[in-house]
Amino acid sequence: MELYVALKVIWAVLLGVLLSGLAIMVGMDMGVGALLRFVGRNDGERRTALAMIGPHWDGNQVWFILGGGAIFAAFPTLYATSFSTFYVVMILLLFSMIMRPVAFEYRSKVDASRWRESWDWVFLISGAVPMIIFGAAFGNVIQGVGFHFGWDAQYYQDESFIWYLLNPFALLCGVLSLAMAVHQGGAMLMIRGEGPIAERARRFAIGGGLLAAALFMIGGVWVQFIKGFAFTQTVDPGMPATPLGGPAVVMRTGAWMDNFHMYPLLWLFPALGVLGMIAGPLALMARKPILAWWLGAIAWIGIIFTAGGAMFPFLMPSTTNPAESLTVWNASGSAYNLGWMLVFAVIFVPAILIYTSWAFRVMRGKVKTETVVGNDHSY
Repeated sequence: MELYVALKVIWAVLLGVLLSGLAIMVGMDMGVGALLRFVGRNDGERRTALAMIGPHWDGNQVWFILGGGAIFAAFPTLYATSFSTFYVVMILLLFSMIMRPVAFEYRSKVDASRWRESWDWVFLISGAVPMIIFGAAFGNVIQGVGFHFGWDAQYYQDESFIWYLLNPFALLCGVLSLAMAVHQGGAMLMIRGEGPIAERARRFAIGGGLLAAALFMIGGVWVQFIKGFAFTQTVDPGMPATPLGGPAVVMRTGAWMDNFHMYPLLWLFPALGVLGMIAGPLALMARKPILAWWLGAIAWIGIIFTAGGAMFPFLMPSTTNPAESLTVWNASGSAYNLGWMLVFAVIFVPAILIYTSWAFRVMRGKVKTETVVGNDHSY
């Protein structure tokens, strides 16, 4: 395998790793935000829940930046086309995420119940909406996106953004994503909380994990009846980075199962997903929240690599002109770019993992409501 092709494959895998990190770490924070009004029945309990993720949530946003940065640098054609095609959706995502740090900063500035309850609703919306959009994005690309390119490589959008948000399969994937976030967030609240907060979080986390497992299995059956994409001729992995003049592609029902038939080892990923989503709630029932959190992380890895394994090498298929679908082969950056990016990834991804682990270790332990309420400088 020539170096350029190897770099393309490595970055396709790294993209899956970074998206998994985003889902696990950012999803955990989003889950706590979505659960805030339900696990906290009064202002003190809600302040306590916020204090559990307060030291970590902004650091966890690094994974969001890494995921977007990886797409921008490693697959620039994918970045330009997807962020333009999903422009309205992206604005909705960014607006909801911008409101989140505002809520952290503003909630405790005024000691008034109506003021704080209003910001609690902001936490719920800014936690649930991004996770639904995250999952729906996967659902959309699995089904294919309506776009094509002109002779000058200018993209043209052929579907309404409303369809991207509201089609049934995308909604299923969005609810699955939110359910996983609830499981991860609930597990974290159990790890760092106690008393009523931990008990309520336990119930929601168990429900979230089981709901995610059911939706994942329904989606697995559903995708076999969705028209997937497949090449009809030999493909040169080292092809130029342009969607124009590529090999012929056909849309065929069940095509997303082809890779699993050719490479049975890929079945490991959906197995990990189902195992994590079922074993996680069982661990919570046994009051082992740390184990449940890690099982949730394994489930996220299984979910994202199941989708990636099914679609490879497609990244963003086109329903308008399948031959212009964006793939790992035609949407990547140059070999020089991918090589230097790999060097930086080898240095900085382990560094991020190390400092994140250190931060969680230093700030481990239970957060008590009486301590938070008695501190004017807490959330």
